[in-house]
Amino acid sequence: MTLSVDVFMIGEDGRIDVLPVPDGCSDLAGFERWRTTVWGSEAVRALGATYFPVLADSDLDVAPDQVADFRAECALIRDNIELIAAGDDPLHSHAAHTEGIAYRLKNIEDAAVRAQELGGGVRIW
Repeated sequence: MTLSVDVFMIGEDGRIDVLPVPDGCSDLAGFERWRTTVWGSEAVRALGATYFPVLADSDLDVAPDQVADFRAECALIRDNIELIAAGDDPLHSHAAHTEGIAYRLKNIEDAAVRAQELGGGVRIW
């Protein structure tokens, strides 16, 4: 299984509506095992990240009023991607692992930009 990233809106009735992924965008957010080996890893936690480590135990919903802070955490992850990719991945070289994380992080960042523009939130599940 893989993790997906989506933008959601909260309706007036409090209902959460997940928006379709626009053409040309990707909802890929990583492999299921990345909940603990990448996004919830000790390297990410050591950076002081608070959003991504939630994925180690559950899905992540970033409320609309938290998206700016979430985008800052995405930038922190991007700035430290080499450190995060240093974790053991027996299936890929370090370069391939780094590239894979960067690709999925870009999808997450793109979703966060869309969410912020629309006044919505971000879900990784």
